[in-house]
Amino acid sequence: MQTVEKWGVFEVSVHGPQDGNPFTERQFGAVFRGKSETVQVDGFYDGEGVYRVRFMPSFEGAYTYETRGNFLEAAGSGEFTVTAPAAGNHGPMRVVNQYHFTYEDGTPYYSVGTTCYAWAHQPEAVRQDTLRELGKGYFNKMRFCVFPKHYIHNFRDPETFPYEGTPVDNSGLNEETYSPAADFSGNDWDFTRFNPEHFRRIERAIRELGDRGIEADIIVMHPYDRWGFSQMTKAQDDLYWNYVIARFAAYRNVWWSLANEYDLMRAKTLEDWERYAAILCAKDPYNHLRSIHNCIAFYDYTRPWITHCSMQRQDLYRHVEYTDEYRTRYGKPVVWDEIAYEGNIDMGWGNISGQELTRRFWEASLRGGYAGHGETFLDPENDILWWSHGGVLHGESPARIRFLHRILEETPGRGLKLGQSSFDETVGVPDCVSFGQDAGYEIHYYGFGRPSFRDFLKPAGEQWRAEVIDTWNMTVEDAGVHAGRFRIALPGREYIAVRLTRVKEESGAQNA
Repeated sequence: MQTVEKWGVFEVSVHGPQDGNPFTERQFGAVFRGKSETVQVDGFYDGEGVYRVRFMPSFEGAYTYETRGNFLEAAGSGEFTVTAPAAGNHGPMRVVNQYHFTYEDGTPYYSVGTTCYAWAHQPEAVRQDTLRELGKGYFNKMRFCVFPKHYIHNFRDPETFPYEGTPVDNSGLNEETYSPAADFSGNDWDFTRFNPEHFRRIERAIRELGDRGIEADIIVMHPYDRWGFSQMTKAQDDLYWNYVIARFAAYRNVWWSLANEYDLMRAKTLEDWERYAAILCAKDPYNHLRSIHNCIAFYDYTRPWITHCSMQRQDLYRHVEYTDEYRTRYGKPVVWDEIAYEGNIDMGWGNISGQELTRRFWEASLRGGYAGHGETFLDPENDILWWSHGGVLHGESPARIRFLHRILEETPGRGLKLGQSSFDETVGVPDCVSFGQDAGYEIHYYGFGRPSFRDFLKPAGEQWRAEVIDTWNMTVEDAGVHAGRFRIALPGREYIAVRLTRVKEESGAQNA
């Protein structure tokens, strides 16, 4: 009897005809039945006469399946057993308490993401460097693209292309000859025939991230293109969407991003995006998280198919500071996937300091949202920048982001929200109490302020433990237990926070 763990991937494959165009002329799928669920999923053609269908079971116990299709070999049946999930397998991601995330087994999740747009398309040595960096535990989500990327620092052809055909000759293309108005005329693609090897590389990336506890935020479409993938017809787009969903949906760590910077894809209309979303909602039986990412104009995140806001800053100076406002406006989790990158390139979106990126992470987190990292340090020798290729990290922010994640994991409840704050601080409190109530837990963050002390006033009879958090030097210093009005001495430097936790009366108190 075959077995698969709960929230694992169970796959059935058959050999069938190769004649004609199997991608468009053959249909293959299956129905999976267990005591607690019946799920119908589409299969896909994986080349060389192989047809596959994948399933992610949500319950333990006995299952049966029936495969179906429009060719003789498609008909089949079988049974398998779903076992308990292995350690580290917490299931797919869900929204919890309206503004936060949890794994399906109830384990809290605090998103600290990064962006490596084209890492799945890089040579193996670069990919292995990326995986070694990810193994250090800095991030638990990565954004990356299915299609290759054409943009500054991204002029090399990818290792594979998604379709059969011949790409335009890019010899001589460099930073000086680059134009955002790409000429697609030299490409010769058959948009009805996928290159399975390209999609196997994406699947491998999804699995490698999952093995490291990292969510795969898959960017299905984007505008940075010289090959014509952003200019496909409706029928070609829909074929692509169905293929991507059939191949990737059974992996538990998948998030769907309909597009990176959708508003730069001039060939697509609002009706197109809503049609893609309808396909996704109809064909993904596991209800993975779904969003769409802007360049300038936010999408309407109140749309019912969107599970969370995937945002890029709209203003040079103020962005994460709007987190609490956008939570209220859209009523969903706010994820700042692009708030500028630590680096030194000439573009303003790619040359902020590690201190500033870390500050933005803290501001977003304490206001009840989540932030994303990126790194764009010039590499004159190899032109490998983390934000696109992966490779080796050079910045100072990743370790500080990992430290913040540790602090977030110590939060009571499921996440933070903006508490009552003075004009010169940001206060985060647990997002599990009504307005005006006291949660007994507060983080006061001073950002670029440099106070040498702070005074606090708590109700009579309450005792509070104070800790001084140096968010840059990554230290937590016990500052004692206090009651009433008390003063906490601070080091008079930037990026300091004070964490206050109400303690039991018998702990003893010392008034400052």
